[in-house]
Amino acid sequence: MKLFGKKEEKKSPSAGVADFYNATTDKFLQVYGEVIQAFRTNNVEDYLRYTMESAELQNGQHIIDAGCGVCGPASFFANNLPELKIEACTISEVQAEKAKAKILEKNVAGSVNVTLGDYHFLDEIFSANSFDRVLFLESFGHSKDKPLALDAVKMVLKPGGKVYIKDLFARESSDEWEQLRINQICGQINEAYQYDIGNLHLVVSALRKKGFIINYIKTPKVDMSAFEHLTISNEFQNLFNIGKIESWDNYVFPIDFYEILAEKPAFDPREQMHLYHMNK
Repeated sequence: MKLFGKKEEKKSPSAGVADFYNATTDKFLQVYGEVIQAFRTNNVEDYLRYTMESAELQNGQHIIDAGCGVCGPASFFANNLPELKIEACTISEVQAEKAKAKILEKNVAGSVNVTLGDYHFLDEIFSANSFDRVLFLESFGHSKDKPLALDAVKMVLKPGGKVYIKDLFARESSDEWEQLRINQICGQINEAYQYDIGNLHLVVSALRKKGFIINYIKTPKVDMSAFEHLTISNEFQNLFNIGKIESWDNYVFPIDFYEILAEKPAFDPREQMHLYHMNK
């Protein structure tokens, strides 16, 4: 398959991500199943239904699943919203091939299409001003240049379209020692998973500087009795020795999960921002 949007590897904001998933996707599927997300409910379909609601997905929309994995979520969305059209994008050749098979297995080939490409360059892959949503479902953290990714997102969204980000962000503490441990553990996660755990302040600032209107920032609202409590993530780490916690001594939980929904204005914000607030 041809990789769209590929730049020189040493300069790529996704350097190492394709190789990581080419090597580990089968391992993820063995433990996580077709939804490769850490924050989830015991019945993962319940969380996918929540995602549809939270991202405001509707029949008739044209959306991008950026960093789509093997299209487990995309296939679910398509089966539940049969008039939804999804362009799924992954940088991993292995994931792209498995995603194509998943789409056929789920009988959603008419609704979901997979492209091998780097989501930092969505504007080189897809037409401008063409999409109602761009989704990052625990994939945004693989970006080592998040403002660049958001530039591409803004280009492909229609006026009034929205970007939905669900991801892990570095936790903050007023205790200096604890913050140092948080930063250290986040660094270990980044190294193990080819990740770059986001700073919530910097991501929100980047969205605002690029003209997006923040609709909400929230923690996922799920019934905690149905929450999976990251046991799958721990099983994966222990089984394959990827990001394994070697000692619980002095361990602190390093992340928070957040959802962000941000809108590309349907008007020139320099001239008509007051209209947005009047019509809310």
